[in-house]
Amino acid sequence: MKILILAPYPKGIAPSQRFRFEQYLDALDTNNIEYDYIPFINLKTWKILHKPGMFLSKALGMIRAFIKRFWLMFFLEKYDFIFIHREASHVGPPIFEFIISQILGKKIIYDFDDAIWLPNYSVHNKVFNKLKWYSKVKTILSWSYKASAGNDYLKNFALQYCTDVVVNPTTIDTDYHHNGIKDQESEKTIIGWTGTLTTIKYLEDLLPVISKLEQEYDFEFKIICNENPNFQLKSFVFKKWEKETEIDDLLTFNVGLMPLKDDIWAQGKCGFKALQYMALGIPALVSPVGVNSKIVDQSVNGFICKEEEDWYNYLEKLILDSPLRKELGNMARKKIKQEFSVISNTKKFLSLFK
Repeated sequence: MKILILAPYPKGIAPSQRFRFEQYLDALDTNNIEYDYIPFINLKTWKILHKPGMFLSKALGMIRAFIKRFWLMFFLEKYDFIFIHREASHVGPPIFEFIISQILGKKIIYDFDDAIWLPNYSVHNKVFNKLKWYSKVKTILSWSYKASAGNDYLKNFALQYCTDVVVNPTTIDTDYHHNGIKDQESEKTIIGWTGTLTTIKYLEDLLPVISKLEQEYDFEFKIICNENPNFQLKSFVFKKWEKETEIDDLLTFNVGLMPLKDDIWAQGKCGFKALQYMALGIPALVSPVGVNSKIVDQSVNGFICKEEEDWYNYLEKLILDSPLRKELGNMARKKIKQEFSVISNTKKFLSLFK
């Protein structure tokens, strides 16, 4: 069997690609499934994509990407399945998906892990947002042989357009990547959050809680992000996200945060931040939105916070109690290994290609 993997970004860069399918590439090899992996944009374009300005360079990068994609359409005969993560092209209508499924008759396996049919974009790319074709998700699903959705909410959406939909959760490689365990006896408690500038808006409601806590306790509020949000808090520390130091940076956290607002976009999220924290033995504090309540078991491996008071009380408890942090962290890692790890989900991922 031979498959073609199409994704928006270069290999090893985007979290959605790394934790949705890239960590299963070795499993494809060991199960005699040959694959070619061809991203839409190249590394050069990706490096400038979320920077302000540089419109001409971005446009040229997109034009080159479209030319290469069109050329690829002439070489699809040898593939049994075309696995598409999110979209075959970063902008525009589903031209390539139409060619693949409706003209060439190839079987599409469509994978997605967010409510990507809703507008969500970087402030630096408002111009390119006008070229996005959010409604194409529904069309691609209707052309797909099978769909792979990140959670039940996304599955229910996909079932409106595709008859064969599998819940394929975002998973963590607990053996070779997230394989460290947090030492909770650190000198200073570090409350942490990791993500991108497009999702940091969910932290805004927590800033008053952090401000109130830092009046009573000595701790660090650490943000790992692609850009500095410049929060005006005395406990605030920024660390730019780097792939090479990702795990070591996360292991500085004693507690991990994942606040969300209960909106349609958040319902589609797959709890990735909580999964990362918990895999490293870091208790997670999360909002009761979407899949979060399935990942975190209240008072067993973390805390679910419904009100501002909950965030304050549970953070205070964890700042003061390192043995509790260790106990919750150990149970958190156990939960991820059993239900949200690469090993526990490999069989389900491979079943997509049957």
